[in-house]
Amino acid sequence: MTVRLGSGIGWRPEIADAVERMPGIDWVEVVAENVCPGHLPESLVRLRERGVTVVPHGVSLGLGGAERPDEGRLAALAERAVALRSPLVTEHIAFVRAGGALTASPRIEAGHLLPVPRTRDALDVLCENVRIAQEALPVPLAVENIAALISWPGEEMTEGQFLYELADRTGVRLLIDVANLHTNHVNRGEDPAKALTELPLEAIAYVHVAGGFERDGVWHDSHAHPVPGPVLDVLTDLASRVRPPGVLLERDENFPGADELERELAAVRRAVEEGARRRDARAAPVVGGRPEWRRGAVEAARQRIALAQTAVLSALVAQAPVPEGFDRVRMGVQARALAAKRADVVAKVAPELPVLLGDGYRPAFLAYAQKRPMTGGHRRDALDFVAELLAAGRPEDGRLRRELREWWLERSGPRPRSGRPAVRLARATRRVLLRR
Repeated sequence: MTVRLGSGIGWRPEIADAVERMPGIDWVEVVAENVCPGHLPESLVRLRERGVTVVPHGVSLGLGGAERPDEGRLAALAERAVALRSPLVTEHIAFVRAGGALTASPRIEAGHLLPVPRTRDALDVLCENVRIAQEALPVPLAVENIAALISWPGEEMTEGQFLYELADRTGVRLLIDVANLHTNHVNRGEDPAKALTELPLEAIAYVHVAGGFERDGVWHDSHAHPVPGPVLDVLTDLASRVRPPGVLLERDENFPGADELERELAAVRRAVEEGARRRDARAAPVVGGRPEWRRGAVEAARQRIALAQTAVLSALVAQAPVPEGFDRVRMGVQARALAAKRADVVAKVAPELPVLLGDGYRPAFLAYAQKRPMTGGHRRDALDFVAELLAAGRPEDGRLRRELREWWLERSGPRPRSGRPAVRLARATRRVLLRR
């Protein structure tokens, strides 16, 4: 059954107070990995008690990856759905890690969402992964189309056809991001109207709207800029074809004041209303041709997808050769974007590092990221970064180096280091004995 969500905004701690005071907010979406079920932010609790729906939005499951979804990540997503009393949960059609047992190579992580190839192999794997996730979750799942900087060679389907087949074979709901359709129009020459024509509109759970910017002919889906006119136009087109159950404004960085956020929400509502005015006069959408697919042979498909995704991710984060058929310039843009995103997230996970290192943090981290792909999440990445700095005798300032060393020691063990004098003396004695 379709849940009517209404008008919403992405809840973030930085704008929590503003969101609580905004009129006309029917629901909010929260990044699932950023909340702890046993210690929900008070703002979210208050919103939920007022009857505002809260939807957890996952970013790390990697449903488009070659491996089966991780049971621990699925359990965590399910736990958040229960804690937030959510009517559904959402994730992305993307891969976020590669390597591992299927390729007999080290596991590496992207730290961001990367596009899956629109091939029958990838579709077979994705469908099985979605079914596994659906069985593990206590509420319905919806999956989101992502923005892409790169294109896979040899794709066999359009985005609309790929999403149609996914929904048809699994019954999964779709979270359609109109900003991502615009991104793929600029970066990959794909027509948003054609994608909307091919989509199973009845499967839409809700819609994302967000801002970005264009640089050197590449659109960056930043979630840190106002929603531009072309994205609102795609939203109007979608709303002229079907009444979206919910529409949500996303903003992750560079947060404006409450007044500006409310103006953006008003523009989003106007775009939906304009689409509704056009809907009655519009012919029913025509679904595009559906590609043939075959059942079975998923294990072999997993192996092939694993090898392909590992080659792509290794080129992006580990300076491996760019696989044949990929645009080298775009791969370079994507690699730089991943490194920048990685630096930004580590700065949030370990906010002390930009404070301690000042202007030197970003260039030092980017230099580290060029040599060291992420293998264990952003917290581990922060620890490895500092360990590498210290091993190289950096920073040159001895006092700062000691502060960084204390920071690393405090966080690298299974539990925080005790500050009691007796324990500190024992640690110092042990270090002296080890040196001997």
